[in-house]
Amino acid sequence: MSHTSVFAAPFARSADRDFVVRCVLGLAPSGGADIGEVLAAVGDVKAKDAGAWLSAWQALGERAARDAQDAAADGRADTARWASLRAANYLAVAVDAASAADDEDRAASLFSAHRAAWDAFAADAGVRMSRIDVPLDGTTMPGYLFHADAAGPRPTLVFVNGSDGSISSLWGTGVAAALARGFHAYVFDGPGQQSVLFQHGVPFRPDWENVLAPVVDELAGHRYVDEHRIVVWGISQGGYWVPRALSGEHRFAAAVVDPGVVDVSTSWTDHLPASLRRLLDEGKDAQFDRDMALGMRFSRDLAATWAFRARPVGSGGYAAVIRRIREFALSEAEAARIDTPLLITSPEGEQFWPGQSERLAALTRTVSHVVRFTAAEGADGHCEPLARTLVHERVLDWISATIRE
Repeated sequence: MSHTSVFAAPFARSADRDFVVRCVLGLAPSGGADIGEVLAAVGDVKAKDAGAWLSAWQALGERAARDAQDAAADGRADTARWASLRAANYLAVAVDAASAADDEDRAASLFSAHRAAWDAFAADAGVRMSRIDVPLDGTTMPGYLFHADAAGPRPTLVFVNGSDGSISSLWGTGVAAALARGFHAYVFDGPGQQSVLFQHGVPFRPDWENVLAPVVDELAGHRYVDEHRIVVWGISQGGYWVPRALSGEHRFAAAVVDPGVVDVSTSWTDHLPASLRRLLDEGKDAQFDRDMALGMRFSRDLAATWAFRARPVGSGGYAAVIRRIREFALSEAEAARIDTPLLITSPEGEQFWPGQSERLAALTRTVSHVVRFTAAEGADGHCEPLARTLVHERVLDWISATIRE
């Protein structure tokens, strides 16, 4: 029996923006958004009005930040805490919108405001927090370890974000639920992500075994972390980072990918016309770049999406960017080296990497387990944005059972 996607009527007047709204609304159960203020802010934004979209999120984030500052000044710690988290999440959307508009100065200013709101929340999140920054190839990956309300070394979840997710969104994506179950939770920015991209200019890299190894090194040496029960959870494009890391890093007790990603590039190339794909496959990069540039002139939305998506990949023409992103693919040999118990989510209607959870499961069948999420449960779509409570229940139940075995 087929089911219609949950809330088939969109929350915004374009598919991309509708997905953004759904992701933000999914943070509400953990205090990271307020449904009414989000829908009120974006409800009248026209589909083609990128400026109004950016301004709506900036105004909403700045209002929440002012509320947080006023509450902090009055000694209202709880109000300040949650207003700061909402501000961080709303401003993160504004950062993405400014980046898509190629407004670097505004994006930088908004990112500073977003990060200030996040740091205010993290410093007083109602649980103990330790800053654990991880050195990597001449730069530093900023990290935050949130401690569960339990004594002694605890199992610890490492959350790995995707291509554009904010560090603040991870609180609602899984951190709060993990803490409630007695896990410590560690979040950080890796290559091409957030502060490492915006402030240090470090792009994506495929070899995440070399990114997560120093993270494990740092956590395993922490006196409150049970080094034998460190679990990694990859979200969105983290569904590629994590399997690639597991091919060379074997110290994790268990791993989760939401969803599984075998080849990142398909989300870039599957929607291209066959004629353009042929030019790329035949090595006719100049012609490919020419035709892509022509198409971008006819679609402001497409040009904005490309600018936003290409920035963390690195510099170069259209063909060069896609050739680089094609390096982000898990080979059969790499998959064969994975020996960590692996949970793979498979949401109905996955729109970015359809079928890849099943491909990853086939490549790792001796260690992996697939859990499906459906439209009938309200849990369809990439990363199940409107069903995070259900995701937390199933994923954390599996993790708890796996690390006890």
